[in-house]
Formats: sequence, C-alpha cells, structure tokens
Amino acid sequence: MLGRLGSASLRQAGRRSISSSVTANPIPTSFLRGGTSKGIYLQRSHLPQNQAEWDPIFLGIMGSPDPEYGRQLNGMGGGVSSLSKICVVGPPSPEQKAEGIDVEYTFVQVGIRDSTIDYSGNCGNLSSMIGVYALDAGLCKPSIVTEDGNARVRSFNTNTSKVIETTFPLDAETGLAALDLPQTAMAGVPGKASQVVLDFVNPSGARTGKLLPTGSPVDTLNAGAFEIRASLVDATNPSVFVLFDDLVSQGLPVDEYLRGKQPAEQDVSKVLETIRQAGAVAMGLDPSAKAQPKIAMLHRPQDSSQADIVVYALSMGVLHKAVPMTLGLCLGVAAKTERTLAWDITQQVRGESSAACDGLVRILHPGGVVDVGAEHGSDGSVTSAKVVRTGRRLMVGSVYW
Repeated sequence: MLGRLGSASLRQAGRRSISSSVTANPIPTSFLRGGTSKGIYLQRSHLPQNQAEWDPIFLGIMGSPDPEYGRQLNGMGGGVSSLSKICVVGPPSPEQKAEGIDVEYTFVQVGIRDSTIDYSGNCGNLSSMIGVYALDAGLCKPSIVTEDGNARVRSFNTNTSKVIETTFPLDAETGLAALDLPQTAMAGVPGKASQVVLDFVNPSGARTGKLLPTGSPVDTLNAGAFEIRASLVDATNPSVFVLFDDLVSQGLPVDEYLRGKQPAEQDVSKVLETIRQAGAVAMGLDPSAKAQPKIAMLHRPQDSSQADIVVYALSMGVLHKAVPMTLGLCLGVAAKTERTLAWDITQQVRGESSAACDGLVRILHPGGVVDVGAEHGSDGSVTSAKVVRTGRRLMVGSVYW
C-alpha cells in the first residue's frame, strides 16, 4: 500500500507549478489497477488548460499509434483496450462542491493502432479508483466516513455528466485507502483485496438523456444484408445488445468467432461493427465514435444456477476477455427493464419472482461471473447501478510523453 513517503511525494508533485503554455515532460502520475483495467491517473492542473492540446500528450504516454505491431511498447499501454486508458482528475467547480461533489474527472480511451482519442464514454473499472487516487493526491477528503471505517467519495464524470460514488476502507494511520484487505475476490483478478463499491447515481441517459433512447425495449436494425433485433439501452454508458442465437440464425459463424478462428473472426467483427453503428444512429449518437456505444451478444446460460445471463462484449471492435464494467452495469439495468432482450432471458431463466428481477443480476462473461445490482424509484426510474470492484496501486512517479 502507498505509505506516508509515497503519499507525500505525490502531493508535493501535485503542487508543482506548470505554466499554461509549457507542459512538463515527464508528468507526475499514478498507475493504478481498477477492476479488470489498468490506467494512468493525471491531475488536471498538470495538463494544458486547452483540452484540444491533450491528444499528443496522451498518445505519447500510451505509445500510440502502433499500426504495425499493436503492442504499444513505446508507452504505458498494453495492446488491448482495457490497458489503454487515462483518467484526468481535478477539484470540483464551486457549483459542484456546493452539491456535495468531492472531485471531477474525465475518462480518456486511447487508440492502439491509430491516433483515436475518445471522450465519448466512461470506464466503470477505472472509475472505481477515482476516490482512492483523489485521496492519495490530496485533491479532496471523503464526503463521509462510516462507523466501520469506510470512506465515501462523490465524483462527477465530465464524459457523461453523471455522479459516481465509491466506498472503500480507510487506513486509520495514513487516512488513505486500504486496498490490501482480504475482503473480496473478483473474476479476472487473482487473490482477494479490499471491497470497493462503485455506485452510479441516476445512471439512465448517460449520453442520450433516456434509458431507452428510441422509446422501445427492442428495435430492428438494418445492418447491411442483415436485419437484427437489438435492445438499445443507455445506463452508465450506451450499449447495443443483440442475441447470440439471432446472429447464428443469420448464418454467422459466431462459435468460431469466439474461438478466434479466421476468417470467422474478421467476418463476424465486420457484421457486429455494422450493427453497432446502426444502433448508434438509432440512438442519435456518432457512429464513427469507436468507444460508444458498445455492443454485446447475449445468451441464455446452460446452467441457471451459475448465472442469469451470459454476455460476450466488444470494446473498440475487439472481443473483450471479461466485460467492460459500464457495459456490465448497463446490462444489469437492462435485465430489470421490461421486455428488453436481457429482461426476456432472465425471466426465462429465473422466472418472474427471480432474484434477477428483485436483487442482483449474475452475469457470466469470458473471465467469470460478476454480480450487478440496480435500484428503481417509485416512478420506475433507475436510481442506482452498483457493482463491487477491487483495485491496487501499481506505481507513483512520472511518465514521459
């Protein structure tokens, strides 16, 4: 865990003055794991005031573009979308502070083979560490410290204009997050660590302003030679959900695609991207933005005791080895939204009185199982989407760009 010396060094770095016209190289940073992602965390004050000047800095940090090899060996990226992420964190505005916001942040998805810098969505995994980083950097103090020693930090995400709360245990001696307690395990990460509760407050309409942007729980999308049913849902991040079986019925070799076989991988990827873009247009979003909306294939589990629903998700056009957490949260909300494709599956698996409808939704993905919760208000609106994550500090220092 980050000791007093590491914390003091980070806070000292945070006080260094950087002129608006010259950005330091290297830049003070933290490298953190949040959930099944890893990313660079930067302070807003260390970057140019003009956000248009950020792109070359982020590309340099991650080692992008890397069109030939796609490994990002010249930077901090790892050649997959879950390792090519940056969070820019700063203090809240006076108006936000008056509303109980402790810290503000912007999530950045950095392209790997190209120079794409995408601000269109948020990352649930890295969001789980915003409160931890903010305390480490001295950017804020917790909104609440509970009787059992847990801290709660309220953050405002600029990508989606949504409030996200993180709750995690505090170290009584340092006043910083205690991340190494053997409290919980999560699929995709070895061992146990401290429980970090990630809560997206009022998550509906993160990009479109509506839970169901088209007003319908199921739409038919025209995707080239295909017509496909899809549920277009916007909670935490907009997502396009299609059925695995519908794709198979169209003659697509989806099983071979999941095994990474060619030419199935190339053929199915093209179809899924066409469907994703058609979904984006129907939702009123930019179809050329690669990060949003995301697309996922849904399947009924073979063993209903293990999970309520199976998901195969794509991120930046590549099949994800787990599930992007904002998509997982969106799926949890969709499973509790009547007549969506996800709702239909969970109803078939567990029945109308199932825990999938009244409690947690157990989602099986290629990396394991994750439990996602969603709460609704009396008017039927989604008031909260929650999931448990873990995280770890990997490095505090400076990064070259």
